[in-house]
Amino acid sequence: MDAGRWRRIASQIGRSVAVWAVSTVTMLVLAGLLPDFQLQSTDGDSATDIAATAAFGAGVFGLLSALVWPLLVRLLLLVPALVLGLLVFFLNGGLLLVALRLNPEPHGAAAPETAVVVAAVMSAVASATGAALAVRDDDAYRRRLYRLADRRRRSGPACPSGPGTVFLQLDGVGHDVLTAAVAQGLMPTVARWLDGAAGRPGTHRLTPWRTDWSSQTGASQLGILHGSNYDIPAFRWYEKERGEVMVCNRPTSAAELERRAVEYTGDGGLLTADGASRGNLFGGGADEQALVLSIAARRRSRETRSRSGYFAYFCDPANAVRTALSFVAEVGREIGQSARSRKHRPRVSRGGLYPLVRAFATVVERDVVVAAVVGDMLAGRTAVYADLVAYDEVAHHSGPLGRDAGKVLQRLDRSLALIEKAAEHAPRQYRIVVLSDHGQSPGETFRARYGLTLADLVRAGCGLAVPRRAQRTHSGAEARNTVRAALRRPVEESAGQYRPEPGAEPIVLASGNLGLISFPDVGHRMSREEIDARHPALLTTLANHPGVGFLLVRSEKHADDEHDGLVLGARGAEIPLDRLAENPGPLAVFGPGAADAVRRTHSFPHTADIMVNSSLDPADGEVLAFEEQIGSHGGLGGAQSKAFLLSPAALSAPVAEGAELVGAEQIHRVLRRWLQESNGPQVPLENPRHEVYEGVPFTVADEVVPDKSA
Repeated sequence: MDAGRWRRIASQIGRSVAVWAVSTVTMLVLAGLLPDFQLQSTDGDSATDIAATAAFGAGVFGLLSALVWPLLVRLLLLVPALVLGLLVFFLNGGLLLVALRLNPEPHGAAAPETAVVVAAVMSAVASATGAALAVRDDDAYRRRLYRLADRRRRSGPACPSGPGTVFLQLDGVGHDVLTAAVAQGLMPTVARWLDGAAGRPGTHRLTPWRTDWSSQTGASQLGILHGSNYDIPAFRWYEKERGEVMVCNRPTSAAELERRAVEYTGDGGLLTADGASRGNLFGGGADEQALVLSIAARRRSRETRSRSGYFAYFCDPANAVRTALSFVAEVGREIGQSARSRKHRPRVSRGGLYPLVRAFATVVERDVVVAAVVGDMLAGRTAVYADLVAYDEVAHHSGPLGRDAGKVLQRLDRSLALIEKAAEHAPRQYRIVVLSDHGQSPGETFRARYGLTLADLVRAGCGLAVPRRAQRTHSGAEARNTVRAALRRPVEESAGQYRPEPGAEPIVLASGNLGLISFPDVGHRMSREEIDARHPALLTTLANHPGVGFLLVRSEKHADDEHDGLVLGARGAEIPLDRLAENPGPLAVFGPGAADAVRRTHSFPHTADIMVNSSLDPADGEVLAFEEQIGSHGGLGGAQSKAFLLSPAALSAPVAEGAELVGAEQIHRVLRRWLQESNGPQVPLENPRHEVYEGVPFTVADEVVPDKSA
């Protein structure tokens, strides 16, 4: 055996002894502080006996944690995520009680509730000690990372030789927010990738891309992962033929949208070849899925349970302790930040369960997803797509440019650094692509500005009674329903079925600063003429309101034209969709591409009878959200429509120089091309479709999918 190996063995033994010693001291200190935790018999013992009892208990507890704990977690894989996180503490306490009982000299004893506390503290201290001792030991760090996925590596197929690709989605981080955070030093890892360090050039390129009209995760991620976001007009919309409100972050809706996309494209998705989907709304065709909303509505089975998510993370009890402590700290941080924000405007309510929802998104979801990605890389998976929703959740309530959101970006950058470090120890090379699904636009809510909601304004335009006090609308933040899905709680099911009656009131739904108005008792999409005949003042009331930027309706007068849509604005502005190029009218303030986005949405079968986009202040990019959010997205206007794509220079340029990336479907084609570059032989889709979009013919078969037989 060479000298280097002897040194590594000695180093490992030394760290184990040091952790054991610190755990023993911790147990002695806790015995002195907690009256229900004893390390001596009722007759009294010498200091030597007490120390021996502590050493024995600490040693056996450490062995049980290493040997028995992974088996316990594996038996509990079907337990919901947050329940498992809480159950960890009680099981950990049980292991401590067993460790004390195994002592041949029965000196130690602890009350069950005290054992839970003692075990949690000892796990945290042992983990911190081990990490501190190994911080400069690359071999130790590598061995720790490899243990996360050792079982799957041994049982899985041989690792391919080509490089793998990790796609990390920073939910809601716009292009301008990212560049500002880099300039302010909040994201040193991203800065190093772009600008290089220590005389080395940067390794990545940054490319902006423009979202569709519906600038939200449901539309963007479905297009990115499955190649089509056709007929996704907003975050939530009403489907007349089904009598149902579709909500992108409701598990049953997500599953249906994924099914439709697969049927529409004839392909399973971006991740069908040895892929993993982590923390997403949709699976992308991946074999391995964890915290994926579209499978939350299915019956849990061997195929759908999150082995590499929860098991890889909770098999180490120290992980649960650290996450729990961080969770509590994040709840406290939110309470403090919320109290300070009361002095500032704009502001939205941040009480109720929101501190817990925020802590789940910024701590639990982040920790489990990052651990799953690390496990996927160490197992050699070909493609991994993961969504980190922390920034999006905080920015909705604190603002996209605030200090609170900046702190979240710092922690996300540390997650990127951890994943980059893990890639160095993976069995194959990995290329890390970072992207966002949309940005966020600042601004106060429509309700705060005008004292009424969009639904109130619609009721007034229809001549219906308006409540004296405006009611708050639901928030479309993605994390809230992810929490409910993790707890196996039904999500917005009360809104799922709607049984309209003749003369029923209009349904008004919000998607950030995009509003959708549907008349449920009319089976087709109503025309402008039909709406005017039924409610003569409605369209005029909406179009002339200062908080409304423009309306989209169908017009019978233009039914013979290529586009039968009509954009309405203030002071009687009426622009047919086929005339927007020469006269954008109220769309001019929303910038280039707005007309194309509106025309595409108009072609969707489930576009609402009236589409309402709020006004935009071009000076500061502020919009007025129809939901209770001061950082919003979902419509047109401001930074929400400008996302980013951060890609390794080793990959081909995402788009030709001078060209623009537009729409989530184009991002899908770019990512698929990169997978082809990295993983060799490809074959075209089996069922090619020939289509024309905006006058440009294209064939879906021009895209490629990995050849699984290669």
